[in-house]
Amino acid sequence: RSDEFEAKLRGKTYQEILAEGGGILRSVEAVRKADEDTLLANLMSHLDVMLEHGTTTVEVKSGYGLDTETELRMLRVIGRADEQHPVDVIPTFMGAHAVPQGMDTDEYVDEVCEEQIPAVAEQGIATFCDVFCEEGVFSVEQSRRILKVGRDHGLTPKVHAEELAHIGGTKLAAEIGATSADHLLYSTEEDVDALIDASVVPVLLPGTAFGLGEEYADARMMLDRDAPVAIATDFNPNCHSHSMGFAQSLACVGMRMTPAEALRASTTNAAAALDLPARHGTLRQGAPADIAILDAPSFRHVSYQYGTNVVETVFKAGERVHG
Repeated sequence: RSDEFEAKLRGKTYQEILAEGGGILRSVEAVRKADEDTLLANLMSHLDVMLEHGTTTVEVKSGYGLDTETELRMLRVIGRADEQHPVDVIPTFMGAHAVPQGMDTDEYVDEVCEEQIPAVAEQGIATFCDVFCEEGVFSVEQSRRILKVGRDHGLTPKVHAEELAHIGGTKLAAEIGATSADHLLYSTEEDVDALIDASVVPVLLPGTAFGLGEEYADARMMLDRDAPVAIATDFNPNCHSHSMGFAQSLACVGMRMTPAEALRASTTNAAAALDLPARHGTLRQGAPADIAILDAPSFRHVSYQYGTNVVETVFKAGERVHG
């Protein structure tokens, strides 16, 4: 969707592009037309690039099918990639990513709850259920219903919250006991306190703010409250960056995090955002030995050398998988 990147530079908003059938809906059309092997080949190539940049575990969400058949196909592809690629792939069901053309929102929420989630649970691949709780997409009430049904079917809740406006998605994440709340560009101090009290990991996505030309999330406010801030790339057609190193650079420059805070947010805290055991995302005895060796004097160069990949060698579970 590189043409949409250019359209945004000319002044079109994310919502305007979506209203014209672009954005998520355009990707949905392409994914529905693609066969499983094509989707797998695309995903494997993206994982290759991520591995080269030091990523050893990644969450991959569905959400570009918006119907039962295609959502299940995407999750099958995610499962196959996890089996075939050195990178560990954590699958998340996100049928509530947008409302498909020709459907009313409440009608589509009914489909997600009554048809998609039971089918996803029966398939047995997805770990999490996520929802785009956002103005003009899914309301807090609709999101709550979807996440509760997902939880009843064994899917752990996650929430896309406060990305484009403040509507209450962060407090919903706290209320429902989500593992993480993502984006949080418009979250308040009260919202963050609620996340901390509920042990919800705030996941910040500075690449999204960078790509949209929006204000960054207030990481400093969260860190000053001892929130376990995580960061991620948010790699998707609207935020086309595979590099966690670049995400760390943006976290430092755009959100005033230190290099050490950005590194911790990309490792230990990121593992917590996926409900992984505490030894993940660490370098210590008993940890899985997922290790990135840098061609650089110190860890600070991961964020300092923005635009440059300083990862030389990658080990996965103690075995060299790159370099």
